[in-house]
Amino acid sequence: MSIPLPAMSNMLRDASGGFSWRGALRGLMTGVGYPAIGILVLLAVWWLGGWLIASNPATESFADFAPGPAFARLADLLGNGQVLEPVASSLYRIGLGLLWAVVVGVPVGVAIGLNAALREISHVPFQFLRMISPLAWMPIAVLAFATWDSAIVFLVTVAAVWPVLFSTAQGVRRIDPMWFKVAKNLGAGGGHMLRRIILPAIGQDIFAGIRLAVGVAWIVLVPAEYLGVTSGLGYAINDARDTLEYDTLAAMVVVIGVIGFVLDGICVQLIKRFSWHQQD
Repeated sequence: MSIPLPAMSNMLRDASGGFSWRGALRGLMTGVGYPAIGILVLLAVWWLGGWLIASNPATESFADFAPGPAFARLADLLGNGQVLEPVASSLYRIGLGLLWAVVVGVPVGVAIGLNAALREISHVPFQFLRMISPLAWMPIAVLAFATWDSAIVFLVTVAAVWPVLFSTAQGVRRIDPMWFKVAKNLGAGGGHMLRRIILPAIGQDIFAGIRLAVGVAWIVLVPAEYLGVTSGLGYAINDARDTLEYDTLAAMVVVIGVIGFVLDGICVQLIKRFSWHQQD
């Protein structure tokens, strides 16, 4: 996490304009210290869990779940490039699923945000469909699509479309109606208002919805890849379980967490980029 230079400058100076060690320490802890403490606590809990597993005769065969074997195996996978193929397959599927979620969710969200009658008509059906687990559509996806890749993309889309749709609709409803009146008085048509008013105004809301969608879709993707396909992070985890390679399984879990963290960070930056408000 980076600290803006003006903010850092202010933290390093006290009320008299001189250097402040307290401000420097606060800035260092906020930018580096606290995240590092959180990571160390997580690793300590993981190590303790691995130690307890290894110490119990009933579970000692799962000892490779511990951080040491997992990170050693992760280094091997990175060194020989074996991690690249499952990562690429999973990113392709989630990227395509998110693309379809945006293609469907944004226009529908804009429509129900602008039209009160349409919003009332669609409320119950959309809420009903939203509450169905995306994985429950698996049998239908298998029947409807010719390939497992297409079925998985469909499941990701089903999982991701609702956060995008509802966030977009909420953003449209927050637009000041006076903006539309002024635009109409200036002769703006529907297409012009969409490009010049609606989309710029809801950019932050769209990416906030995409951020939520990424979290849901990333969770759905892994179990969806357990069946049918022979590539992807979910398949790699399932294969490692079947072959009792628990160090590989734990290493893949780390990869999933890191990629998910990076994707979330990208979404956060996009939200800040399209925000109309100054971020603290």
